[in-house]
Order: sequence, then C-alpha cells, then structure tokens
Amino acid sequence: MSKPVCLEDFEVHCSQTLDRNICDNFSSGANQEQTLKDNKEAFKRYRLRPRMLRDVSNVNMKTTIMGNEIDFPIGIAPTAVQKMAHPEGEVATARASSSMNTCMILSTWTSTSIEEVAQANGSGLRWFQLYIFKDKQFNMDLIRRVEQAGYKALVVTVDSQRVGKRLADDRNRFNVPSHLKLANVSTDTLQSVQSSVLTQQQPESGLHKSTQVLTEKKLTWDTITWVKSFTKLPVIVKGVLTGEDAKLAVQHGVDGIIVSNHGGRQLDGVLATIDALGEVVEAVEGRVEVYLDGGVRQGTDVLKALALGAKAVFIGRPVLWGLAYQGQTGVEEVLNIIKEEFKLAMALSGCAQVSDIQRSLLTRETNYYCKL
Repeated sequence: MSKPVCLEDFEVHCSQTLDRNICDNFSSGANQEQTLKDNKEAFKRYRLRPRMLRDVSNVNMKTTIMGNEIDFPIGIAPTAVQKMAHPEGEVATARASSSMNTCMILSTWTSTSIEEVAQANGSGLRWFQLYIFKDKQFNMDLIRRVEQAGYKALVVTVDSQRVGKRLADDRNRFNVPSHLKLANVSTDTLQSVQSSVLTQQQPESGLHKSTQVLTEKKLTWDTITWVKSFTKLPVIVKGVLTGEDAKLAVQHGVDGIIVSNHGGRQLDGVLATIDALGEVVEAVEGRVEVYLDGGVRQGTDVLKALALGAKAVFIGRPVLWGLAYQGQTGVEEVLNIIKEEFKLAMALSGCAQVSDIQRSLLTRETNYYCKL
C-alpha cells in the first residue's frame, strides 16, 4: 500500500496483512457493536466554533498529566498481547512512546514483562493498567514490581468483572497464539487455567475464559480503597461513564478518571465516551484529572475532547495498527500523524496553547425536523 496519511490507512493495512483471527480480535466489539461504532460517530455530533485573528504563529501542544510533562495530550491506551501485531510488541510501543515524549499505559495482559517494557521505555512516562486478581498476594506482588520498575501511576480497570460477549472471538474460539505468553502471569497458573478451559469445551474464547477464572468478580469501591492503601502511586480508575460514579471515585480518593467503555468491548449500548465525558468532568469539579479513550481517530477528536474538559486522550487500536504496519516506526508514524492533525486543528481554531482550548469552542449538532 502507499504510505499511510491518516489513522484509517493503518487499519486497512492491518486488515490486509494480519491473521484473520488476530485482526478480528483487535477490531471487534461486544455483541452488535453499537457502542464500538458510536465511539467514533459521536465525535461528529460536536461541531467546532473557531475563533479568528488570533496569533497562532507558534502552537504549543505541551501539557502535564499527573504532574508529568508530555509533548502533546495523546497517550497510548492499554492493549493486550501486542506481540500478536509485531514480534517486538510492547517493547516497540514503549520505545515509540518514549521517543515521542508521551505516556504509555501497559496492560496487565502484556506479552512482554513489566521490567522489559520499563527498560525499553527508559526515562519515558509509563503507567500500568491493573486488573484485580482473585489472588490478593499476586496483586500485591504485581504492584510492587510496577513501583520498582518506575511506573508513575496505577490505572485500575473497573468495568470488567465479567468479559463482554465478543461474537467474533467466540466464533473463532480465539486464544493467544501458542508461541506467545502472558508475561506477567506464571506458567503454572496459565497451564492450570487453560487445562480447565479446554476440558469444559465451551463455545467461547479461551482467552476470555482464562480472564474470567483469574480475575476478581467482587469489585467495589472498597477495592479502590485497598489499592490506595497499598501503594503511594497515583491511582486512576478506568471505565467510569457517569457523574454518579465520578463523584464516588473522588470520595474514595482516586487521583484521576479515564472515561472509557473499554473500546466498546464490554457492555454494548452504553454511551460513547465523548458523550459521557461532559457529565464526568462536571461531577468532579476540577478535583481530579479526567482523561478519555475510545473512538479517537483524528486531531479534531482530540480537540473536542479537550474542549469538553479532558486533560488528555489515549488511543489503543491505532497503536496496534501501527505496530502491525512497521513496529516502533509504525507506532511513531501513528502518533505523529494524529499529533500534527491536532496541531493544525488548534491553529485553525485559534488556539496557540492547550490552555486556550475552552468549552466555548464546541457546540452540539442540532437536527431540525420538518413539522409538516
């Protein structure tokens, strides 16, 4: 294919080159994929109100998240088993993130160890996405490893007490390719779980079943309190979609919120993240930082999210597409394209720095219907 010029070009390449089962796993959402589709479409419902005759001869995209400066407010969301996209997997992503001076969130279900990713990321900003396991000691050991490896925050996923029903994965009986491993879970544990899964012969993804067996189902706000008591790292909750839960998150001492619906892969039919963002921002009243993932595909999407109060956005699937395209270089190209799109959108909207991006920049699309 010709050189990609937008994020969707990388998706096309991925669909043409990767194994079908892996590509389906990357691209699919829950059930009928209403939320998956709406995550992208919802951005179109917000229209920009650009301001003219402002000095945008120099556009500065730098911002801070959790007190750490990054060059632009677009980070890398956690995605599982990145070696399915490229042999270097998370190592390539970590190097790209560091070279672009942004933030990478590493998944619990990584195909590269916490320590290897930290080494590849060097002095880059990295957070760790934490699923809560049934084994409390395992959770504690994992958190200690994260702290020792220089990660700067814990991102606790709160929308996954059960795994959403993903039809493509169930049809394919998807599992992690045999030559790869979940690097942060012991071999003995995985073999035990996989043996149990295989004997049950259930028509669902083996990876999903393994996740169900290993992770805790009884997650409450007390779980967040326990995590906070065990670490001095900032604790961010990922998966909040309502103002009510945002207020509870603040009451329980979280340091940040990622407005997320798991890329449309959990409960189908929930709000698109850009539609949920406003009420979450309003509910926290500036007491914690709010971020967004889900459906971000172009620079104007980033601009709209920041106008609604997000401190930064995170992208997931496009990073996998970049990996599949050309490893570290592909991820850097993905980040650079959306970064430059965001810079252009800022300039054309009259914003010379991130602090210039205000709610007044947006209006919600209004549909007018004939009364006849």
